[in-house]
Amino acid sequence: MKNKRSHAYYLLLFLLALLLLAIVFLFSLKWGAADLSFADINRALFDFDRTNQAQQVFRTIRLPRVLGTALVGASFAIAGAMMQGITRNPLADTGLLGINAGAGLGLAVCFALLPHAGYFSILGASFIGAALGVASIYAIAFSNPFASSPLRLILAGAGISALFVALSQMISLLFNLNRDLAFWTLGGTSVITWTQVAILAPTFVVLLLISLTLGKAITLIHISEETAVNLGLNPSRIRVIVSLLVLGLAGVSVSIVGSIGFVGLMVPHIMSFFVGSDYRYILPFSAVGGAILLTAADLAARMINPPFETPSGAVVALLGVPFFLLMARSREVAS
Repeated sequence: MKNKRSHAYYLLLFLLALLLLAIVFLFSLKWGAADLSFADINRALFDFDRTNQAQQVFRTIRLPRVLGTALVGASFAIAGAMMQGITRNPLADTGLLGINAGAGLGLAVCFALLPHAGYFSILGASFIGAALGVASIYAIAFSNPFASSPLRLILAGAGISALFVALSQMISLLFNLNRDLAFWTLGGTSVITWTQVAILAPTFVVLLLISLTLGKAITLIHISEETAVNLGLNPSRIRVIVSLLVLGLAGVSVSIVGSIGFVGLMVPHIMSFFVGSDYRYILPFSAVGGAILLTAADLAARMINPPFETPSGAVVALLGVPFFLLMARSREVAS
């Protein structure tokens, strides 16, 4: 179906989305276990006083946490959007298809074999585990057309996730890693540091730019693989590239915040309601939408029971599970 929306419409909508992100971002900087005034934030940014405790909290804890949370939310959303596009599966998500669980398994192995591992070792283990999840689900999706139907693919993903989680728990029990793995199992943003933001930010920017160049190709594959081939595209090559992009986005994100699901499921569908089915628009809008969703969830996690925190993954799941059940009942998925 031809998209009749004008460029002015998309520009205005994108600016509104950015404005909403800015508002959520600002209040997420202000509110938490230690509420900060806007004057504190302004002084911390432009007139930093190392002896001021409020400014220290903002500079060393609050600001990197909110920045990292927004980047992780955008990463999960883009990864989910690309997976939904190339698998033609409206239920695709890094959490539902075993990628997050695979990254968790990689982390469990890393903690067991390298108990004093640094962050780069953790990052590498997360990548390897996520790659195992990507390889498993794509092997199922594209080796048998019958198995690649949306609900069967989700069932396969659930089985893969259950296997990886069981292996992670077994390793956790054998090596007494319950405390170390609890954070990654629940999913949270409370330990994001400037070091992690420095790794995530350039990785996200590079992968986002590459992803945006694939918007048209993903749209054609999503509509019809035959059409994509007739227009000179190589769907297999596009899937490999997208798989690597998803691996990068999900692997880095899980190594930082743990297994947070449903962001990549919900956000692309919400954005497609406003922008249509063209992934040239779905991808950038999903990036902003994912940042808004996870930043808001992180803020809610801090405000539910201060000074204690509810895991951000649990807050997102409160929205994601009903959304998933609604999608699973829809005619589009059932068919």
